[in-house]
Amino acid sequence: MQKTGQNAEVRSFSKPDEVRTFPKGKLELLKIGGATIGRATFEPGWKWSTSVQPLVKTKSCEAPHFQYHLSGTIKIVMDDGEQFECRAGDVSLLPMGHDAWVVGNEPVVVVDFQGMIDYAKKSS
Repeated sequence: MQKTGQNAEVRSFSKPDEVRTFPKGKLELLKIGGATIGRATFEPGWKWSTSVQPLVKTKSCEAPHFQYHLSGTIKIVMDDGEQFECRAGDVSLLPMGHDAWVVGNEPVVVVDFQGMIDYAKKSS
């Protein structure tokens, strides 16, 4: 095998670098290739404005997201009023400024490639 000068990396969410918990959810973070990737699990009844907003103390979610949706259905309402739902198999790109909540009785699981580095961190 020819060397490329780059190091291959394999990581697993079974051994995350950090886990953050919040009401009705958790975030597992992995550092790989100089990036931080997050897997978020939101249980039925989770809503950003009641589960995460009290921790971060912002008007709406200020994290931009680039996500692959693994399970469940989540409704997103942008600050400008645009609304849509994402389901398993969808890929979403969300700018900052939104609320979101689980629809139905199935947990929502997403892998986020962009916006989780500061997600659900308590404000200081």
